[in-house]
Amino acid sequence: MKRTDFYFMLIVVALFAPFFLSESLYAGYQSFNAEHGMIMSFIKFAILSTLGELLGLRISTGNYYRTGFGVLPRAVVWGIFGMGINMAFIIFSTGVPAVAAYLGVADPAGIMAGPVCLSKVLLALAISVCLNSIFAPVFMTFHKITDTHILATGGTLRGLFTPIPMGDIMQNMNWHVQWNFVFKKTIPFFWYPAHTITFLLPGESRVLFAALLGVVLGVILAIAARKK
Repeated sequence: MKRTDFYFMLIVVALFAPFFLSESLYAGYQSFNAEHGMIMSFIKFAILSTLGELLGLRISTGNYYRTGFGVLPRAVVWGIFGMGINMAFIIFSTGVPAVAAYLGVADPAGIMAGPVCLSKVLLALAISVCLNSIFAPVFMTFHKITDTHILATGGTLRGLFTPIPMGDIMQNMNWHVQWNFVFKKTIPFFWYPAHTITFLLPGESRVLFAALLGVVLGVILAIAARKK
């Protein structure tokens, strides 16, 4: 283990330990999270998912940082994505039960609000499948585009806000890896079950859990980047 690994773990502990050690701080977090869900979505994803990308960089290159990687631009992008993911959670967690009721399922909203049972697990799985089949491919592709743009503009905040050459980036993307690994393998084998767990959690905990999954996403992206 390198010294930088120790520093990385210290940063992670410093981020989370205060909320476990201080009841008042945790209560303040819960209150702010309930009142300002979108702001907290931005903050959670900006911090946790960026840490996941740094971990992915460590796996793929042996270092947590390299020139032009663009930590701050990635944090901004992840924060914006976090708000979009929060909106997607709201849309699919209310829309899928509505469709289930339309198809004849008795009181799906009540089932999702109740204790864990087989019906709730199946509904959570249905929400996860719909979310990850409809929303995730678009999100993953756009993430790849922004990632490429950040690297191409030197990892600067100013570069982030320059026009993104969508057509050129999409034309040069490795669609073989995007389809055969990112879509065909990670979505059904990881994201379907992972987000089934997400939708079994209370609503106020879902975005935080999803942001923690961003750490796993960083590892997945590192693996995808190493594939030819």
